[in-house]
Amino acid sequence: MTIQKLALARKQHEALRSHQIFLRQRQAFLADPMPDAASRIRRLNALRKAIVAHRDDLVLAMSRDFGHRADYDSLLGDILPAVNSLRYCARHVRRWMRPERRRAGMLLLPARVRVVYQPLGVVGIIVPWNFPLMLSAGPLAFALAAGNRAMIKMSEFTPATNKVLGCLMRKIFREDEVALIDGSIEVAQAFSRQPFDHLLFTGSTAVGRHVMHAAADNLTPVTLELGGKSPVIIDADIPMDIAVARLILGKCMNAGQICIAPDYVLLPKQRVDEFVAAYTRAFADRYGNVSDNPDYTSIINEAHFRRIQDCLKDARDKGAVVIDTDPGGSVPDPDQRKLATQLVLKVTDDMMLMQQEIFGPVLPLVACGNMDQAIEYIQQRPRPLALYLMSFDRSLQRRVLAETHSGGVCINDTLMHVSADDAPFGGIGPSGMGQYHGREGFLAFSKAKTVLKRGCFFNTGRMAHPPYGTLLQRLLLKLFLR
Repeated sequence: MTIQKLALARKQHEALRSHQIFLRQRQAFLADPMPDAASRIRRLNALRKAIVAHRDDLVLAMSRDFGHRADYDSLLGDILPAVNSLRYCARHVRRWMRPERRRAGMLLLPARVRVVYQPLGVVGIIVPWNFPLMLSAGPLAFALAAGNRAMIKMSEFTPATNKVLGCLMRKIFREDEVALIDGSIEVAQAFSRQPFDHLLFTGSTAVGRHVMHAAADNLTPVTLELGGKSPVIIDADIPMDIAVARLILGKCMNAGQICIAPDYVLLPKQRVDEFVAAYTRAFADRYGNVSDNPDYTSIINEAHFRRIQDCLKDARDKGAVVIDTDPGGSVPDPDQRKLATQLVLKVTDDMMLMQQEIFGPVLPLVACGNMDQAIEYIQQRPRPLALYLMSFDRSLQRRVLAETHSGGVCINDTLMHVSADDAPFGGIGPSGMGQYHGREGFLAFSKAKTVLKRGCFFNTGRMAHPPYGTLLQRLLLKLFLR
């Protein structure tokens, strides 16, 4: 058998295995359709403790997948948020599960109305490569809190992490409770075609469209956590050192390979040189020569490294000025794949880096005449996943919040809104659909079922029965139709 045939057979086997696991999870859910709070909390705590116990293995695995990944990028960006989400869900799930009393209204009296939160069934979770633990265990925490079974499709770009996480999961869960699926793009396509009760996808907008299309064939509801070009606005008055200090981690953590990383900066024309000088100083202070710094992460693979280099070449060819903030000024090594922030000046809309999410250590600077132009610039483009404003001017803060749309906002900070456990996270338009985190995460994976209950003696519903036009019916209509 040829190598191509072997590869095809392996893909078909993985797709078949995925479907068989789905069927087993569906049967297991039907046998236990409403897990009690104690069992949900037990699962959440078991996973949290296992992640903490194996954190060194996970950090090492993620570094292997990236070629090199800073330990604290993994600890702060993956492990800590995953652990916090699991702890948060375990702490609140009993309260979330309680049925809620609602008003029946005069027309339905006497009756009791309540909302019961019921698990959906089998949830699919498709995970990208940039934060493989946070974006698998995070959604899983809310799916388990809501009482569901879950299948998780990991990225083919993180094989070492997948292996460690898979071993960890198998020690805690039966395959009909939680299952990890590995494999290539064909396996992912087959995965998204399963008739899940809910499907959560984190990744690019382009792939998100395909996932939504596949889910539509089964009428599967989706949560899409996508990306887009998240802008930073810098006002005319904030001290530049403060503005740069508040945004530089957002651009440099994980080498900018974050869906909510600052994608470009809008700032007054007269402050461009000031920004370049402040950012270059701050980068040198924090990272120095990136090739020798273990605190700086590599680009995930050769293809993404080449994509970023192509964007920079395209910008230069079209008249942009590219400034390398690496104080060593070293030529990027395609084997090491480390690249300091590249500041890009004189950008135009026809450049590749202004037409697509950058997802790497490149930061274009867009000079504006005033705040009106900056806000209009954002309004005329697809709605971003995040928006960042560097300003202490409260009137400007209110104006930006009122006149722009985005998945989330940080004022005088970047990234950190995603760490707010008790608040929802999600995109809008091309940057996503739906949301999770906070109680909204529990609701995303639950069916809020309305239950109306009447007693055995008096039923006002009979007033709606024929024959129509009785005196009582006419009086009711006169009372309520006004």
